[in-house]
Amino acid sequence: MSRRARRAVPWFFGAGLLAVAAVVTAITPPDAALRDPFAVGAADDGIATSRTLAAAVVDVDRTGRITMADEGWEAEGNWLVVTLSVSAPTTEVDAAIGVASLLIDGRLFQASERPPATLVGTDLRVGTDTVGMLAFELPADLRSGTGELRLSGRYPTPELDDVIVFPVDLADVPTATAVEIDEPRLGAP
Repeated sequence: MSRRARRAVPWFFGAGLLAVAAVVTAITPPDAALRDPFAVGAADDGIATSRTLAAAVVDVDRTGRITMADEGWEAEGNWLVVTLSVSAPTTEVDAAIGVASLLIDGRLFQASERPPATLVGTDLRVGTDTVGMLAFELPADLRSGTGELRLSGRYPTPELDDVIVFPVDLADVPTATAVEIDEPRLGAP
């Protein structure tokens, strides 16, 4: 090997190390991503099971008016109402929907606290479904878009935990004149 070639070898080796370091840096996720929750989708039977929840979507409706006849309560607006069947998969400790959110085209909406009874915070049982509803109040101009319904346990920031995810396409959701919000109840949908 010539003298010139021997002097070039360390430079090529150094350049190769820099290239490898650049690739490793590019594919390493940021620190925040290392604590992100794990998305859990529904199985073939339509049920998604996380550490603290087992859920299935029973029905989804769009409406301009929601009511609760027993409470004498009603509200008008642009509402998306989701009926769910939820249970605790293995233990009743921390078994409740703590956070229900709807992500549509990059915009995040939390389940409304306005209806007097929703599924958020309802204690769940092992082996027994609880059927209840979530209502999302959307902006008046939001009529279409795709995204996902996200359900997580009692902690608002589920670090290194799982989050149930169901796809939602607003264009496919039927519209009803009014939807009555029912109290969560035990039993099959």
